[in-house]
Amino acid sequence: MNIVLTGSIGNIGNPLTKELVNKGHEVTVISSNEKRREAIEALGAKAAIGSMFDPDFLTETFTGADIVYLMETMEAAGDLFDKNVDFIGKISEIGRHYKTAVERSGVKKIIHLSSIGAHTDKGTGIIVFHHHVEQILKELPDHVAIKFIRPVGIYFNMFSFISTIKNKGAIISNWGGDRKEPWVSPLDIAAVVAEETEKPFEGRTVRYVASDEVSPDEIAKALGEAIGKPDLQWKVIADEELLKNWLDIGFNEQVAKGFVETQASQGSGILYEDYQQHQPVLGKVKLADFAKEFAEAYQNDEG
Repeated sequence: MNIVLTGSIGNIGNPLTKELVNKGHEVTVISSNEKRREAIEALGAKAAIGSMFDPDFLTETFTGADIVYLMETMEAAGDLFDKNVDFIGKISEIGRHYKTAVERSGVKKIIHLSSIGAHTDKGTGIIVFHHHVEQILKELPDHVAIKFIRPVGIYFNMFSFISTIKNKGAIISNWGGDRKEPWVSPLDIAAVVAEETEKPFEGRTVRYVASDEVSPDEIAKALGEAIGKPDLQWKVIADEELLKNWLDIGFNEQVAKGFVETQASQGSGILYEDYQQHQPVLGKVKLADFAKEFAEAYQNDEG
């Protein structure tokens, strides 16, 4: 098949591109960075360099595709420290450009990488943009089949713990405790997306992706042991204190407030309400596997 991938070749795009190329598909990878062209072509894919904010470029690239894989990231909208960016608005704009390009190009099959929490626009914080983009894509005509893939929290988000462990000797957040919650590896996300490209498309479907279910306390124990700090603690602070910490280091206010609310929804369980009703079979990459990767990043971090 002819498959177009948005999102360049990051944590998910790289293994996804490799797998689809290995299966014999003709793969085009969209990137906004010309410097990525050589790496994309080295994987056996075609590079299409252009902007998510250019519907004409997207239309041209989508034309002739059997399947288009759509994803949006905060990085595509701007710098998290830029005080003037409306991330939720900018990402919704990307969603509208996707919709326009799909309509113009005649694509009939879409896989959209969304997120846990996309079932609602209430109480999930910054990730509400995934809900908005899902709603925009649902406005497409019924003959366009869409598979919404909703990964849970991705392991690599834990790399943000490194600085507080080094500077304050603990993982610090506004939620914690011993209640298990789902996490996922980008490798398992890529495997599910690749699997779905070869399954029938019909109507609008939702599939959650998770690799392991562990509590914050278990995460602290596993990561602590991996980095030689077996007594590492996960400490819980108030929303207001966490918000102040993030604003003090220069985060965009929408981003800081949004992340605090997203993490609070993890603690309250709001984030997981729909996931609990549609729990997936867990993937292959467990927390113990990621802990090794975390330890390597921790040792190599000079901050």
